[in-house]
Amino acid sequence: MQEFWFYIKLGLDHVLDFGAYDHILFLSALAIPFTFNQWKKVLILATVFTVTHCLSLMLSVYEIVLMDVSLIEFLIPVTIALTAIFNIAYQNMLQAKKTIALHSIATAFFGLIHGFGFSNYFKMLVAGEEEKIIPLIGFATGIEVSQVIIVLSILILTYVSLSVFKIKQAIFIWVASAIVLLITIPMLYQTFPW
Repeated sequence: MQEFWFYIKLGLDHVLDFGAYDHILFLSALAIPFTFNQWKKVLILATVFTVTHCLSLMLSVYEIVLMDVSLIEFLIPVTIALTAIFNIAYQNMLQAKKTIALHSIATAFFGLIHGFGFSNYFKMLVAGEEEKIIPLIGFATGIEVSQVIIVLSILILTYVSLSVFKIKQAIFIWVASAIVLLITIPMLYQTFPW
């Protein structure tokens, strides 16, 4: 059981590490368009992301699917940038045409990419160990708990911005997404596979 808690802590530390803020940026971009009133949509997206990134993490750890590390490291900031751009463009759609379907498809695809990103770190942790299922479940649990923390933090920030500071939701989404995009641009340059 001690080993399980150890891997939960590693999963938490990996995502909540401000030095490796790509995970925080992606989850922030994913949650920016939503409020607590839309918790069902947030839950659907979080579940889609969880299922797909756990799937690709497992496929990679058991070497069923192997991905080029440099390609994945580049695709992660691409997913962040695309999510932020989507948030901005989504504001221009007519309210009647807005559904969560496109969000869900994009989140599933991006979840696969992020799972492969998590797997590179995880495989270094368990190199040489035969038993991987307990560490894998613990690590994935730590990742999930940290994702809930990030999404709740963004929802609280959104609530404060809209309710206390009376910022219009469209302006909040545009500004917050633009900030995420600006932070992501240097990451795209640094990870571009020249």
